[in-house]
Amino acid sequence: MGLVLFALLSLLALRTAALFPVLPAGLRRLLGASPSTDLISIALVVYSFSALILILSRMMGGDLRYRGWAHLGYLGGFHLFYLYAEALRENFWAIFAAGMTIFALEYFNLWTACQDEIRREEKLLRILTAPKEQGREGD
Repeated sequence: MGLVLFALLSLLALRTAALFPVLPAGLRRLLGASPSTDLISIALVVYSFSALILILSRMMGGDLRYRGWAHLGYLGGFHLFYLYAEALRENFWAIFAAGMTIFALEYFNLWTACQDEIRREEKLLRILTAPKEQGREGD
């Protein structure tokens, strides 16, 4: 679900950049100058690596909680920062690639955990449905 929402958010952000390429002067004056695109890009790289490391550590620790909703918010924030810096078109694919990688790893974590649980359940079912041993006489 998060992956689909991220793709829709990305397409909406790209469409918004095409519809509103320049923010109104009053809003820009109220918010002040935008950060440089280099700083936004550095923040995106740091966030992406941090998110990947946290996901990998959760995978190793067996934590099965889904954290994709927070990633959706943070990546949406990067769309807004680049939009405000008037550089979303140039940096769209960087955000999209980072988001797809993060969400793919989140879902891979869930998929492998579900596969492990299915294997455990199948093993338990085989044990429970196995015929009783016929070793006892007189029953």
